[in-house]
Amino acid sequence: MKALGLMSGTSLDGIDLAVIETDGETIQALGPTATVPHTPETRAACRAASGEALRWRKGSAIPASVVEAGHLITEAHRRAIAGFLAAAGPVEVIGFHGQTVMHRPAEGLTWQVGDGQRLADLFGIDVVGQFRLADVEAGGQGAPLAPLYHRALARSLDGQAGPVAVLNLGGVGNVTWISDDPAEAPLAFDTGPGNALIDDWALHHIGVPVDRDGALARAGRVHGELVDAFRAHPFFELPAPKSLDRDDFTGQAVRGLSAADGAATLTAFTVEAVAAARAQFPRPATRVLVTGGGRLNPVMMEMLRIRLGIPVEPVEAVGWRGDSLEAEAFGFLAVRSLKGLPLSEPGTTGVPGPQVGGQLFRPRRMSR
Repeated sequence: MKALGLMSGTSLDGIDLAVIETDGETIQALGPTATVPHTPETRAACRAASGEALRWRKGSAIPASVVEAGHLITEAHRRAIAGFLAAAGPVEVIGFHGQTVMHRPAEGLTWQVGDGQRLADLFGIDVVGQFRLADVEAGGQGAPLAPLYHRALARSLDGQAGPVAVLNLGGVGNVTWISDDPAEAPLAFDTGPGNALIDDWALHHIGVPVDRDGALARAGRVHGELVDAFRAHPFFELPAPKSLDRDDFTGQAVRGLSAADGAATLTAFTVEAVAAARAQFPRPATRVLVTGGGRLNPVMMEMLRIRLGIPVEPVEAVGWRGDSLEAEAFGFLAVRSLKGLPLSEPGTTGVPGPQVGGQLFRPRRMSR
């Protein structure tokens, strides 16, 4: 099937779109891609919704800010899809992740806003959304969900000697450990902060929501005592699989530092979280392939190489597409959902058994 995958991640920088042709198990072809930046209004609304959602309790009224964020996210996706399909041509299904505003799997809660039914009605195309709900309801973490796609991609790594780690550095960091033995199941989990704390720090201090090329961090000094304190966070002692909300970690520890020192220290936080993740691997990884925005930060990549002591490369080094990989994953998962194939496994989310999921939204009327 030809699927359009969509991803708006916790970094809140925009919507990634990618076409993939797949049977839900193998990848036949990869098609066009695009990224559509979020407007400042949408970004601010989603941040406000995340703050309100953290205080929300099941059974209470949905906060107005969450409703507003849902409207804006749906409209942003409508515009992005319309422009994209005009150039890319028709697809058979859309995988719509929506925007996470709250993720509390320990309480059985995960919240992705966005109206999949409206998108199906507008475009006359089946839409699969709400990918995380079934996993969380079954007792899983509901995240990360890209690992089965990472495993499918890794089949192209002919001659790979030893396990490989696919590290996604979006707003939150997550890793997929993939054995060189096809019979050995993957292990996946969130590592800790990705770019979210750095992005928020940059926005506050220099008015731009990203430390582009790591320039701010490069000019600063890492405060080692704060990194040591960061490592004491109880999250790092939890067994994998495990997952995080964007706001489970904050930048409170670096308040009072200069803009440059704060950026350098927050970057070191992300790297140290990845280093801590190695203790969870069944066997050491021999190579780390990095996707997500973090791979574009040369300071972070160099810190990772020094701290991990093994090859750390962007996924482009093996011919994968780092800007669209997560969007491709949700196109892949949409097809798996339609075919009743699992979206997660015990080793990827901690769910008791392989878990099917996703909600199908069929068009209720012809597209315009």
